[in-house]
Amino acid sequence: MGFHYQVLLAAVAFVSLVGLGQAALREVHDVSQLTGQKVNKAKFSTDVATDKYTPPEEMDPKFWYDLAYEEIAKRLELPQPNAKKAKNIIMFLGDGMSLSTVAAARILKGQRQGNTGEESSLSFERFPYTGLSRTYCSNAQVPDSACTATAYLCGVKTNIIEIGVSAAVTYNNCTQSQDPANRLTSIAEWAQNAGKSTGIVTTTTLTHASPSGAYAKTANRMWQCDTDVTSYGVDSSSCIDMATQLVTQTPGKNFDIMFGGGMGKFLPKTINDSHGNAGERSDGVNLLSKWQAQHTGGVLVTNRKQLLSVNVSAVSSIIGLFESSLMNFHLEADATYQPTLSELTEVAIKKLSQKDAGYFVFIEGGLIDYGNHYTKAGYALDEALEFEKAIELARNITNIEDTLIVVTSDHGHALSISGYPGRGTNILGLNQHDTDVNGVKYATLNYAVGPNQYLDENGERIDLTDQIGGDDFIFPSYITQSQGVHSGDDVGIFASGPQAHLFSGVMQQSTIPHLMAYAACIGDGPKVCDLS
Repeated sequence: MGFHYQVLLAAVAFVSLVGLGQAALREVHDVSQLTGQKVNKAKFSTDVATDKYTPPEEMDPKFWYDLAYEEIAKRLELPQPNAKKAKNIIMFLGDGMSLSTVAAARILKGQRQGNTGEESSLSFERFPYTGLSRTYCSNAQVPDSACTATAYLCGVKTNIIEIGVSAAVTYNNCTQSQDPANRLTSIAEWAQNAGKSTGIVTTTTLTHASPSGAYAKTANRMWQCDTDVTSYGVDSSSCIDMATQLVTQTPGKNFDIMFGGGMGKFLPKTINDSHGNAGERSDGVNLLSKWQAQHTGGVLVTNRKQLLSVNVSAVSSIIGLFESSLMNFHLEADATYQPTLSELTEVAIKKLSQKDAGYFVFIEGGLIDYGNHYTKAGYALDEALEFEKAIELARNITNIEDTLIVVTSDHGHALSISGYPGRGTNILGLNQHDTDVNGVKYATLNYAVGPNQYLDENGERIDLTDQIGGDDFIFPSYITQSQGVHSGDDVGIFASGPQAHLFSGVMQQSTIPHLMAYAACIGDGPKVCDLS
């Protein structure tokens, strides 16, 4: 395949993913790819893909609860530095933030400051305790953001694409997802049961996979509104979509804070949202009007000015919907219109802190994942740096004596840093200290899978000197697909505050919420309060 033809194909594939403007940031997660049905099955099959086996014992939530309690017990056998209780829990989730992304972002941060970069540190890397999270899901060696959200928010591993239900539920099977025996509760609900304030914050959409782990129960992460449910061959009148669950069911309807994008999922097609785009619902229901009727003291905000103008003491709850679909990359966003993750974090904490019983809040830097999917490392790393700024702010405005902050990721991405580049080499540029067998320099950052291989008509790598360097550069990859893919390596856990020492060592991802619940004395499992 000639170079020009290959680049044209890659460009077409990429435009189909990201569109032509700021408002065109679109979904990159393909259900047929995630399930394996792209190879094996039809779109609406309720069977799990042929090669995605689920161990029978893992279909029972008790399996994961017992394993989590064992991992907690092992940690409690070690000397305990204190028995402090966490009044507040802040969980930060860097979506797709592999350890290679953390390392590259650290270097970029230092280089932006005029240093060589490698010696720099991200705010959460300075937390006193670190560990590793094992990210596989019940039927997936490499997971997606749905089954992982179920793990780190509900404490149970499930099948890929599913949220808030056990692995006994098969893909797209609404009946199984409605069986009470298969439905899970999240740490957000445990916190509400303990009288705490709760909230979700994301740079994706409120119905995206990661934040939905706090409230949704679904056999398909794509069932974000009724139109989506129908598009997957399921009756939307009997199978409740995720936006409706968020507004009308526990625990979503009780959230004090909901910040993100995705306004279209809450409005009918006959109404234009605040961003000038038509709603997506086919049932004619205006969920935002329904939410307002249920929260007479609540307020809806849709841009930065409105958000920063809210008197948090004068309102009961806040829903912020800052885009019709996904929020925009920080590097592309209108800074006067779209709030930063730090601004969202600050308003959320100020509001949630008003309740004496404390709070639980989930805060996601969701577009790290999208930058990596697009193999635009410059965007991914910038999103990671916005994420670390929000974490630093949160630690600075909260009390380390009563507020536990846990930072982690849901899964990795197939991004590598390689080739023996010298100290201070531009992390977004070419390795100046090595070449391939043909004498052509190569990028320090590369992806295993992605749209651009940068080959000439003979299949040899071309010199990227005149192309690489911009934040929006599409980095080279080895295997050709329209986008990058997740990786199955462990991801980091970084903790600060009461009981932070328990978040060290290697653990199942599904143990994380049980550890947070232990620290805050919520839920039905072991609690630090039991020691007193």
